[in-house]
Amino acid sequence: MSDEVRPRRTAVVIPAAGRGVRLGPGAPKALRALNGTPMLIHAVRAMAASRAVSLVVVVAPSDGAAEVKNLLDAHALPERTDYLVVPGGDTRQESVHLGLKALPGGITTVLVHDAARPLVPVETVDAVIEAVQAGAVAVVPALPVADTVKEVEPAEEPGGPEQVVATPVRARLRAVQTPQGFDHDTLADAHATIALAGDGATDDAGMVERLGAPVVVVPGHEEAFKVTRPLDLVLAEAVLARRRANDGF
Repeated sequence: MSDEVRPRRTAVVIPAAGRGVRLGPGAPKALRALNGTPMLIHAVRAMAASRAVSLVVVVAPSDGAAEVKNLLDAHALPERTDYLVVPGGDTRQESVHLGLKALPGGITTVLVHDAARPLVPVETVDAVIEAVQAGAVAVVPALPVADTVKEVEPAEEPGGPEQVVATPVRARLRAVQTPQGFDHDTLADAHATIALAGDGATDDAGMVERLGAPVVVVPGHEEAFKVTRPLDLVLAEAVLARRRANDGF
């Protein structure tokens, strides 16, 4: 079957096996409540809001897959989208790889999305998918960097002064978000080729770059921020409150 008539099916892999230590002790970050609902559920709903997404694979903590499956079963999710929960690995790279291996045949486009980005608008999801389906093998949503950025020589002692070694041109910098979108075979090739080292890769597009394949950027969205610190939870609650006031949900 030629590529022109090959059915296009899109799946999302959400690695959610991390502990989220910067939010403090307690439940894994993906299971922290946001407006009374776990962030993971918000993230799954954000991906399933796109009519192009037919499957969402959640990669859960290795000892918590059953708990995450029960969580998904307990919340209302779009009926047109299928869900699958698989146990994850020790690193994000391992977990994404396990999510890829769990995909059925026929998936042509894969999105990889951070569970800690629960408020991505569907327009951003669709823009990433459309760019992949238009021929890009790797697509990342991103925003211009608002602050001047300095490259430094890390201090020997935590909190110590650091020597500035360069000031990158801000106009050329972008802050990358998710979902990142990929041609399925390209991403699978990257995960099969790029060796796991240390804590592994935290950016799938960077793995594709290391293959020598082109990565393109599409506009991101200010509400696609990552919930990492307690203050981010406050901001996320405020965004949800505004959405309820404006959209009635």
